Amino acid sequence: MTLPHIYSGKVRDVYDAGHDQLLFVASDRVSAFDVVMAEPVPDKGRVLTAMTVFWLDHLADIAPSHLVSADPTHFPAGAGDITDGAGRSMLVRRAEMLKIECIVRGYLSGSAWKEYKATGTMHGVPLPAGLEESSQLPEPVFTPSTKADTGHDENITFEQACKIVGDDVAEQARRISLGAYDRAAAWTAERGIVLADTKFELGFIDGTLALCDEVLTPDSSRFWAAADWRPGATPPSLDKQPMRDWLDASDWDKTPPPPPLPAEVINAMRDRYISAYDRITGKKFDEIIGVRR
Repeated sequence: MTLPHIYSGKVRDVYDAGHDQLLFVASDRVSAFDVVMAEPVPDKGRVLTAMTVFWLDHLADIAPSHLVSADPTHFPAGAGDITDGAGRSMLVRRAEMLKIECIVRGYLSGSAWKEYKATGTMHGVPLPAGLEESSQLPEPVFTPSTKADTGHDENITFEQACKIVGDDVAEQARRISLGAYDRAAAWTAERGIVLADTKFELGFIDGTLALCDEVLTPDSSRFWAAADWRPGATPPSLDKQPMRDWLDASDWDKTPPPPPLPAEVINAMRDRYISAYDRITGKKFDEIIGVRR
């Protein structure tokens, strides 16, 4: 009997595994500008899952996590009926998720750069004058956002986050997020990769704030090759950058349906995800469960 399906997001499918547990299955779907493309990126879901498992182990002393097991032999009956789930599934504990996104920025990029250009602030907080796009910030900053049910998340100040989740919880979230970012940024720097920013999902399990969902993957983080980084420009990201570049060069108006992606763009994305996994974890992609050898 297949596990009951609960939810499908842009990438993940969630199933009820019983006993207050869920089965997260990371698909190969890929999106841009909030639109899911028709073509998947082969093995992307396996990379996201394996990277998350790697980081949750590496950060275990900073915060607990919702992960029970990524070993299929530990999954409940019915999990094996889910199509092509090998290597892309995690059995996790249910959590009471925070109603904020926990973002940490070490470099000035993305929406933070747009805000800084306009107002000299980042999430409402003044920054030093004269910073350029992709400049390293004086120190990593916890920059939360709302968690929108529909539409886009909105950048907020720490004080606004306190009003949403409470002062103590917001402070805990900031401490965990900054600690995890610092650990991860030091790890990737030793491997020639800049962790520009990342987004964590935190939730309460048995009264303790824990890391949940995906952690420090190319989908939730901005990774740059250190050799490509310099202030004043945005380096290529180790993720779906080839798709973004191709779509930007097309005449697509950013509304559904999206144009078909060429095979070379799909292959280039797959290569980037695999390269990110190999370089960051020090492990081998072809050792991930479910990868065709």
